[in-house]
Amino acid sequence: MGTGPWATRVQGPGFVAADSVELVGVWGRTTERATALADELGVPAYDDLDGLIADVDAVAFAVPPAVQAELAVRAARAGRHLLLDKPVAMDVVGAHAVRDAVAQAGVSSVVFFTDRFVPTAREWFAHLAATAGWRGGWLRWFSALQDPDNPYAGSPWRHEHGALWDTGPHAISTLSAALGPVVSVRAAGGAADLVVLTLTHASCAISTATLTAFAPVAATGFEAAVWGEEGVLPMPPRPDGAAHVAFRTAVDELVSSVASGTPHPVDAAFGAHVVELLADATAQLDLGPAGRR
Repeated sequence: MGTGPWATRVQGPGFVAADSVELVGVWGRTTERATALADELGVPAYDDLDGLIADVDAVAFAVPPAVQAELAVRAARAGRHLLLDKPVAMDVVGAHAVRDAVAQAGVSSVVFFTDRFVPTAREWFAHLAATAGWRGGWLRWFSALQDPDNPYAGSPWRHEHGALWDTGPHAISTLSAALGPVVSVRAAGGAADLVVLTLTHASCAISTATLTAFAPVAATGFEAAVWGEEGVLPMPPRPDGAAHVAFRTAVDELVSSVASGTPHPVDAAFGAHVVELLADATAQLDLGPAGRR
């Protein structure tokens, strides 16, 4: 479901390349774009959303979060497994509706938090989990939506809500994997959409995430690290093509979750918890509907 840059650049090609699933069709809110993507992928385009849901075992989403929340509940209630994008919704009510629909229907779900599926990141997470003494960490992610070369430059919801809701879910997920579950958040805001999150983990570690989606192009970049008894251990950079590899892994692990009945670590329930933290941070910042830009 969806025809934007994520669907065309990663999801569509990822499904075509995956061995564990068969891509059945494409639905989009714009018929012309759905037809174009479906033709490119060699599958039918569906005008009727319920028709697509009826013909599949699982649904993947590449639509804005507020749209995703409504459609995900609809698909889960029809007994379809879900491959969700982040954030799962734009408010706690929507996130809980997705979480509860998944639980009540007994379907499987995976939320695509990229680093949770990148092999080099997983090796880093595994090393951290096997080593004691980590006291804290940090993550910095500066992107530039105003750059016309940014593939997501035309995304209205990203412009409206900024980095907190765009890259913030990734930051919380990555730091959770590194230092354990996040139990609380404190937020401070700066110019435009700049936000600094201070995360308290169940392990008693403290981490920070500094995020903006409107950095000067020369300042864009990503870094993350943890520190403790072993010193400072940076997160390995994502290899080229990491998103494509990670997406195929997420697809395979959704299939495995369906087969085993075992919930995935980053399922709709985890996605809802991330939204709870983001909503708490938003309330602290008192952003209002148009952010601080």
